[in-house]
Amino acid sequence: MAGRKRSPLLGAAFWARPPLGRHTLLILFVLANVILVADPLIPQLFLHGKGKDYPLWYGIGRQVLRGGRLYGQDRSGAFAFLYPPFAALLLAPFSLFGRAFSILCIGMVNVASWWVAARLSDRLAGVPGQKSWWVVALPSVLAIPFIWDMYDLGQPNLLLLAIMLAGLALLAGRREWSSGAMFAAAAAIKAFPVAVFPYLLWRRRWRAAASMVVFTAVFLLLVPVPIRGFQGNLNDLKTWANGMVFSAGENGFGQRPEQNWGWKNDSLIAMVHRYTRPINAEAEHPEVKPIYVNVLDLTYDQANVVLAVVAGLIGLGFVASLPPENRRTPASDGAEYALLIALMTIASPLARAYYFVWLLFPFTVLVHRAALDPEARVRRRTAGLLGASIALFCIGVTFGPPHWLPALGNMFWACAVIIGALVWLMRRGMAPRPA
Repeated sequence: MAGRKRSPLLGAAFWARPPLGRHTLLILFVLANVILVADPLIPQLFLHGKGKDYPLWYGIGRQVLRGGRLYGQDRSGAFAFLYPPFAALLLAPFSLFGRAFSILCIGMVNVASWWVAARLSDRLAGVPGQKSWWVVALPSVLAIPFIWDMYDLGQPNLLLLAIMLAGLALLAGRREWSSGAMFAAAAAIKAFPVAVFPYLLWRRRWRAAASMVVFTAVFLLLVPVPIRGFQGNLNDLKTWANGMVFSAGENGFGQRPEQNWGWKNDSLIAMVHRYTRPINAEAEHPEVKPIYVNVLDLTYDQANVVLAVVAGLIGLGFVASLPPENRRTPASDGAEYALLIALMTIASPLARAYYFVWLLFPFTVLVHRAALDPEARVRRRTAGLLGASIALFCIGVTFGPPHWLPALGNMFWACAVIIGALVWLMRRGMAPRPA
């Protein structure tokens, strides 16, 4: 026994030395993407075809090329396509050469988005110096269920994260007009990133805010004109806005009212309404026994008052916790930007599981601080909070009804733990008060 050598997998050498050499991260990234891109592509090439959102994206791209309607109704009478006209325009080139080509193009966009988001997360986290391979890889490992959803469903949220992080990197480099253009592009693809605008105003990034307004108008009103025509694009935009932005009511909002208040939605709006109104969290599936988690019995209007108060308190808490300009540091900025991203995730009216792919950046900040912070107490506490959030994410995993823990919002509360950890790290990372 005394002469037995310890396996390197069990010792510190495995963590200090990349197991596949200096290209370990690249090899792992390539292998992961081969599997993830193949997930939707193989069924399309060799089986019955890929479902989820891929047929919709292909059909909308073809409609743009033909000059057809973008907001036709599905079997339930709602919009089949829920995104602004600018997003439809981006799908058109992918639809030129068939369904498989469209799926491959979307997969390649996800590959590039993941690479950019991971690199920018590392850059913006505010922890300098060389990092062990596992410190760089672990945030993506923690976010892999959400990343998988991006490839499997064909959703654009990973692309949006990459664009938002590019905007934050440009903002940190004082390239405000370019930063505002990035934020505008994200908002023109899927509206909820517009929530970054109040932050720009509060931080007095006036040029970034002005740029965001100007470029949002350009992307929504002018860019589609050569393809759709000015009046045609204006009609598309009005139809989308009336159906998605100005359609809130007691039964729901947007074009999927049966999904708005149910257990799949972990947004702040849905959580407040589920906790304050007698809403069936299983309403999307009427054949399933109803689930109610409300602690109050309010009307829709009363619940909206509670929502306004809660959202206002969160907003005031956010701006009150932000470091003054003269006390900002790279470490506090990393936590601040990650906090902004986490808050925007739950501020979206509809925050289904795949929306939480945006936590790739907050995960990066927490992993870096848990592994590399010079203070042992900070490392331990950050690791504990990160572990608690992961545990909350995991306990809600379910393969069928009843969905009690998701109805209670386990993913929302996991994100709340991350938000609390980031506030603490942001305050700790501030520079000392000036004399």
